[in-house]
Amino acid sequence: MSFKKKVALVFGVTGQDGSYLSKLLLKKNYQVHGIKRRSSTRNTERIDDIYEDINEAKNFYLHYSDLSDGLSIYHLIKKINPDEIYNLAAQSHVAVSFEIPEHTMIINTLGTLKILESIKIINPKIKFYQAGTSEMFGSSPPPQNENTPFYPISPYAISKLSAYWITINYRESYKIFACNGILFNHESPLRGETFVTQKIIKGLINIKLGKQKKLYLGNIYSKRDWGHAEDFVEAMWKMLQQKKPDDYVISTGKQYSVKDFIDISAIKLNMPITWRGVGLKEKAYLNDKVVIEIKLKYFRPSEVSSLKGNYNKAKKLLKWKPKYDIHSLIDDMINNEIDNFD
Repeated sequence: MSFKKKVALVFGVTGQDGSYLSKLLLKKNYQVHGIKRRSSTRNTERIDDIYEDINEAKNFYLHYSDLSDGLSIYHLIKKINPDEIYNLAAQSHVAVSFEIPEHTMIINTLGTLKILESIKIINPKIKFYQAGTSEMFGSSPPPQNENTPFYPISPYAISKLSAYWITINYRESYKIFACNGILFNHESPLRGETFVTQKIIKGLINIKLGKQKKLYLGNIYSKRDWGHAEDFVEAMWKMLQQKKPDDYVISTGKQYSVKDFIDISAIKLNMPITWRGVGLKEKAYLNDKVVIEIKLKYFRPSEVSSLKGNYNKAKKLLKWKPKYDIHSLIDDMINNEIDNFD
């Protein structure tokens, strides 16, 4: 007896989550179609190994589109007619969203609307996953769960919260199987270099190997709940395998400051740094040389000070829990960076 492969369409396939999710789906014998933006520079590094290892089996395909182009979204969904759609595409940098708020809203909010409207018209039976974010909680105190009031304080968080409510509206109005994943910070060796965790790992290793003198950071007292992207994409998939669509917080339930992340990483790299000073004058020293400085330009206009998730609902209903903790996450990031050091 032969079984029809499930077909998944992944927006944002070239990003960190898109790469891990595609590999997970291919292991589960899906046919995966990925959407990437047309660019003058090569931007497929995170999925090149999929092409090399798996594409001969005709299970992985790339298509050009953009969340600002509703017509191309419609035609691709109609052509592919997937069983599941995962919207992982976004302008996802919080600090950058203050610089380009209009673009952030167009991509993150209206892009989600265009996908859902296409599903409604073409095939309401297509299951849909929307990538939400813990940044939507903003100033609400931790621990945060599905019932915690939202209080977004950045254009990025506002755009994602709007997409969150659009997803719920289409679920309730048109009976579309649409889920929001409220994902707390999740990192990996594939994290972009402008995100603070990867900036810290790369910076410390470069300093240790004499390739860089100093690392400049912003608010090192922001507290976050950091998990591994490999764990979190499994939760995305599990959401779309349930009998009923719902929204879930995905987190580790553990909280660390940016400074904690630095200190843990430094210890693992055998770099005995010490901190001196307060506020903007606080600095990290290694062998009496300044290696980390705080710069006002890296602070956001408004800061989310404390995020810590409660994933009990996902644990109970999805049977999901994280395999990585912050130590194994940092080990993975460090080992990958050293292995690929140029």
